[in-house]
Amino acid sequence: MADLRTEITEIVTGLSMLGYRELDHALGVRPRLVSNVTEAHFDRLIEARDKGEFADEFETAWDNGHQFAYSEHGLRGRAPWRLEWKGPHRPPAYEQIPADLRIDHVYLVSCKYGSNVLMNASPSHVFDRLLAERRGGQPVDWFAQVSPAAHKDLWQAFRSAVDDQSLPIDAAQLTAADRKVLKAATKGRAWPSEEAAEAYKWMVVDVSNQSAERWLNNLDSDGSREEMLWRLLRFAPSPYFVLGRAIDGTPLRYRVATPWDFRQAFELKAFDAWGDALGQPVVQWRAEMRRRADGAPVSVKGHIEVRWSHGRFGGMPEAKVYLDTPHHEVPGYFPI
Repeated sequence: MADLRTEITEIVTGLSMLGYRELDHALGVRPRLVSNVTEAHFDRLIEARDKGEFADEFETAWDNGHQFAYSEHGLRGRAPWRLEWKGPHRPPAYEQIPADLRIDHVYLVSCKYGSNVLMNASPSHVFDRLLAERRGGQPVDWFAQVSPAAHKDLWQAFRSAVDDQSLPIDAAQLTAADRKVLKAATKGRAWPSEEAAEAYKWMVVDVSNQSAERWLNNLDSDGSREEMLWRLLRFAPSPYFVLGRAIDGTPLRYRVATPWDFRQAFELKAFDAWGDALGQPVVQWRAEMRRRADGAPVSVKGHIEVRWSHGRFGGMPEAKVYLDTPHHEVPGYFPI
């Protein structure tokens, strides 16, 4: 089940497109026009509203949906005849568009609140497959793959500090039971020894640099670099809309370009990436463009954090992709 905050931001955004003048009236009516929203959902929303919980989320979601309903880029004042909330579903296949609402089978809306995260993926999916190919198979320990010597040194220092002879000599042989032992023995943020902390610092630097170098080597043409930017910014074959709120509280209301839209408006001049050790492996990325309308230079930047998915040696590393440029300044995110 989606958490209450998510239900508020997504369902209320949809309700505000239906033509009701006030939020409380819409909640009281409990319109059946919104697919997948049950009486239980309305009960939770009304209870939260009465208690004064998530007041900012209620108001922002209502205002965002209302603005979309009357925007020339959105519904243009026309009441929708079908509104679907996707809810906490499990996608049947890989979905390129992170939509939460679908209106009249045409308009796709993503509700994004207080996050600069573009996506979570495996490091190999980002740096090797360039976000282009998803496949199953055995998960890859990215740290051991790109920085084997530093990873081995870290594990030896870590294992010695934990002082449990039942743990394998090779970190690749860790079992689920071993990981539970490690978690219990290393509570908190501090490393269990100075040697382990120092070994981790060296591994962070090496993983950051090796990941960036590997990524750039795979981006070996102008076309591959441009496609990489499209995938990072989550451009899709069809346009969709983002309605939400930025970390600083600014409302987010923009249309996400398609690759075709992007090329009509911008020319990619450069894409670069470099390692930047910031307490954990980090790869910074930046793209430079020229705006075709006036020739003005524009840019977008972000970073990728590579870290264990469940704490130190607790799971395979994951890559979390962040957008550092404010959303309203991103080329290809068109305000509505």
